[in-house]
Amino acid sequence: MKIARTMLASAALLGLTLGPVHAAELKKLGLAVANLQANFFNQIKQSVEDEAKKHGIEVVTVDAKGDGPTQVNQIQDLLTQNIDALIYIPAGAAAATVPVKLAKNAGVPVVNVDRNADGAPGDTFLATDSVASAKAVCDYILKQAGGKGKMVIIHGQKGTTPEVDRSKGCAESLKANPDVKVVAEQYSNIWSQDEGFQIMQNMLQANPDVSIVFAQADALALGAAQAIKVANPSQKIVVGGFDGDTAALEALSKGVFDVTATQQTQKMGRDAVTNAAKLVAGEKVPPVQLLDATLTTKENVAGFIASHP
Repeated sequence: MKIARTMLASAALLGLTLGPVHAAELKKLGLAVANLQANFFNQIKQSVEDEAKKHGIEVVTVDAKGDGPTQVNQIQDLLTQNIDALIYIPAGAAAATVPVKLAKNAGVPVVNVDRNADGAPGDTFLATDSVASAKAVCDYILKQAGGKGKMVIIHGQKGTTPEVDRSKGCAESLKANPDVKVVAEQYSNIWSQDEGFQIMQNMLQANPDVSIVFAQADALALGAAQAIKVANPSQKIVVGGFDGDTAALEALSKGVFDVTATQQTQKMGRDAVTNAAKLVAGEKVPPVQLLDATLTTKENVAGFIASHP
């Protein structure tokens, strides 16, 4: 009996010394990315992997290449590899809820980044405040155009969180500028530069006197700017983008297009790892965490080229 009491006392003392030894630790992290062809997602991937490496966390990364069903299969496979948490950037809106449900059924916490799963959100959602930032971009391009003229909008992938929010933000700006008329809108499939070029070419053929373009991603903006250069219209066309992609920032510094909203991709990746670790340890985190983006023009772009946030 005396020995038993001694062992219990020793165990209690050890517990006090070591602290909360019961807390689970993040050792293996799944990272499901929408499409690594996009610079924006690559920046987040690099940031996640760099931050995880600092803490000795293994990262297993999968790339859906823009395909929702592929991503569902990839996440099913990740869940068989005993990951402790999942950082998830949905490849599209249609099947976005399925991976969240699969992970939760397996007891794996989910950190959604950039895009949420409508109806089945992750344990937390990290993103840019796209509504406010898109409004700022549209305010800028409409002001540059003198508050009047014909405008076209090249949307991102239909129904995804950033597409919906950026549309909402720009709509707020348009409401305050009744002399601007939106004459054409089109959705892209994978937010790519090639799509931006083709969409803008068609829009210019149908609306040769357009003077304002809002492209909901920098890749789309670069494609649109390329199409405008080829068409060589007589009027100035103001082009706004979104993201702060590294190549786009260089192009912005050269006047290829006019403005973007630079997202904090490095912070987003670091915060995703931090939140995953907290969730694994049983800590509570806010359900939604929105970051600011910075309106970026030729005047202030140099700082973001030198050091991306």
